[in-house]
Amino acid sequence: MKLEWEGEAEDRQAALRASEERAQLEAHTTGTPVVLGNEFSEIRVSRVETRNGSRLMIHSPRSGQWVALCPFELEALTWQSPATFSAMIGHPFGPLVTEDA
Repeated sequence: MKLEWEGEAEDRQAALRASEERAQLEAHTTGTPVVLGNEFSEIRVSRVETRNGSRLMIHSPRSGQWVALCPFELEALTWQSPATFSAMIGHPFGPLVTEDA
């Protein structure tokens, strides 16, 4: 007996695409990655070059989650209040804004 769920094939394909994308980005890393951590989390930050310019890739080895941000997206972080980050931490792995909004 094999357990399956609705959308399993789509989830698998999305995970494979994300893994391939991360590998391609990591292949274009410049400089030495920086690892930051404390008792709650550890992240790896690296600069990657894309055809659209530099990105900052932030990867959480523990969860496997990652994101590559352009300079404008990084600047947008500076516009946020501490409440925004508290909301993000309070609802991990979920969006702050739903696609319906």
